[in-house]
Amino acid sequence: MNLIDFLWAYILVFVLAAIPFFEVATIIPIAILAGLQTGLVLLFALLGNLLTVVLVIIFVDKIKQWREKRARKKMKEESPQQMIEGEGGEEGQTEAVDLESKRSKRARSVWKKYGLPGLALLGPLLIGSHLAAFLSLVFGGSKKATTYWMTGSLVLWSLLLAIFTHFGFDYFGDRESGGFLIRLFEQQVD
Repeated sequence: MNLIDFLWAYILVFVLAAIPFFEVATIIPIAILAGLQTGLVLLFALLGNLLTVVLVIIFVDKIKQWREKRARKKMKEESPQQMIEGEGGEEGQTEAVDLESKRSKRARSVWKKYGLPGLALLGPLLIGSHLAAFLSLVFGGSKKATTYWMTGSLVLWSLLLAIFTHFGFDYFGDRESGGFLIRLFEQQVD
């Protein structure tokens, strides 16, 4: 494999790992089985996936801040505190209106059950890292905590996938012949 093919292979690993639904859980095993070097696959896949997950976290946090600011501004324009007549109470008694929707309440109950650590650790395998990061912020996780948990989770899963695939490939296959990608590049040269 010449240098250009070598670079393109790892750039492809980086790009595919960055795309939601491909991610590290799919790309790392495929790239190692393709005959690429385990350490470089791990590095490029992790960087690609982590870069886009951090971008999702930043983007969603900015939208969340914008929506909160907009809601506060709207409430100030309507009245300092929305009030309604209390039911069954004395005349003039008031209570704050519940502005949270049914969906928000359901999402919050799911969040309370599993929390950020559960969602961050299981998310990359079950629903994808990008969606796990998005939901972590929507359900109430802070930008900082979500970033830390998602980074730790991605590093953990990437390492485990790389190690198991590498040693599984050595056990079941012949590393001397390279993977299918290496053989493909060699056939094109001939």
